[in-house]
Amino acid sequence: MTHEAEKPQDAAAGAVAKPAASIATTVAVAAPPPAEPSRPPKPAAAAPKSRRRWLIGAVACVVVIALAIVAAPKIERMLNTVSTDDAYVNGHVTFVAPRVSGQVTTVLVDDNNQVRAGAVLVQLDKEPYQIQLDLKQAALQLAKADLVAAQDQVRAQIAQARSNRYKLEHAIEDVENQVALLSANVAAVESSRAKLFRAQADLARAHQLQKTPGAISQQDVDRAEEAYRVADADVKQALEAVHQIRAGLGLAKSAAKDPDLAKVPPDLDQNFSTVRQALADLLSSAAPLGIFPSSYNATPKQAIDEFYRRDPHGNIDRIYAKVIRDAPGIKQAEARLAQAEQDLKQARLNLHWCDVLAEIDGVVTRRNVNPGNNLLAGQQVMAVRSLREIWVDANFKETQLANLRIGQRAELDVDMYGHKRTFEGRISGFTMGTGSTLALLPAENATGNFVKVVQRLPVRIEVVNYDPRRQPLFIGLSVEPHVFYKEPAEGPHAGEMLQPPMELPVEKLDVGTPTTLKKAP
Repeated sequence: MTHEAEKPQDAAAGAVAKPAASIATTVAVAAPPPAEPSRPPKPAAAAPKSRRRWLIGAVACVVVIALAIVAAPKIERMLNTVSTDDAYVNGHVTFVAPRVSGQVTTVLVDDNNQVRAGAVLVQLDKEPYQIQLDLKQAALQLAKADLVAAQDQVRAQIAQARSNRYKLEHAIEDVENQVALLSANVAAVESSRAKLFRAQADLARAHQLQKTPGAISQQDVDRAEEAYRVADADVKQALEAVHQIRAGLGLAKSAAKDPDLAKVPPDLDQNFSTVRQALADLLSSAAPLGIFPSSYNATPKQAIDEFYRRDPHGNIDRIYAKVIRDAPGIKQAEARLAQAEQDLKQARLNLHWCDVLAEIDGVVTRRNVNPGNNLLAGQQVMAVRSLREIWVDANFKETQLANLRIGQRAELDVDMYGHKRTFEGRISGFTMGTGSTLALLPAENATGNFVKVVQRLPVRIEVVNYDPRRQPLFIGLSVEPHVFYKEPAEGPHAGEMLQPPMELPVEKLDVGTPTTLKKAP
């Protein structure tokens, strides 16, 4: 069976061989004889194969060179930089809120509108605040009139005080006049006593001569007795006048033969009752002017000297000018005027704040206000995100931070732009704490269930030469920063890890000294 099966195959092969032989015979008969039968024919496939090898080699070299050109910068950057894919764009956001309460009349912007600082975003109803402004202006005019009236009243009080001072001086002069009159009457007493002594002597001689008959007439004796009685009456009258003056001066009645009838206390003109009453009237009129003596037991001379000591040179005009300036009534009127001015300023501010303005340049986001809404002061109505004040927060692993410093250059690859645009950056600071410590619920490892996890520290990278009008960066975009840590750091605080303390103004609270009120005795 095997041989029988092979026979048809051989027959078929013979059938195929015969046409092939006939075709070869035909080709051999049709082909011309070779021109040079002595030379062997050159193989035709050798040249194309060699050319193909050279072409493949050239293409391979070009590909290798291109790959080297493209990959070399990336390899170089990979070897000279520190990078992370845990980074994003961040920026300042300002929440817009009205400073006063009111009803919204107009909303001028919508989400994604770009605005300038100072642009009006929302308008509130201004009519209630305009009414308040008019009321405060009227109150200011009233306060100004009150100040003028207070100044006039103080001048009247000063005139009254000066009048009372003249009354005090007049009272002192009256006492001095009474003292002088007392001295004159005492002298009259002495004169009357001298006359009495002479009359008494004349009467005694007349009585002696009367014993000798015809030596003196009875008329002369009667005249001598009359002169004696008149002189005695004059002495008594002079003494009564002295006692009357002493009683008027508040002095004790002295004996008729007291040699010190004219003696008075040396400070009688300062402590006499009418003088003290005049001093009290003066102090009463000066009290509304803020003029108080250091002691209510001071004499008029001490009180007046103390008043003149208010000026180093005792200039009365400057003293009164200072008294007018510091008078309590004027101070109160000036305080009311200042309060009215501040109230008016506050009313103007409230009216101005009815226009809700943009505080920064940026783009409006999260608008949630419409006309007709009633807003409260401080209620957030929208937000404005800054276009220029942006940076990149790069969360580097703690194993990558050893060589990072402030001022190092960085290249920022933003996923939004791919390889079309690479932004320039610079490290400006390190956050004082890793992400886990700044979390709302930081990790608690004190329980003993501790698993070491590589921490990440936020590093702030400023964007350099950034123009938002050409290719803006949006908050939250993913960034892959590459920090060239081998290059020298440049710019402010270069090479540091912590920024130096900032020179900021320090305000000290001055609460002043408590006012001490003196109680009158």
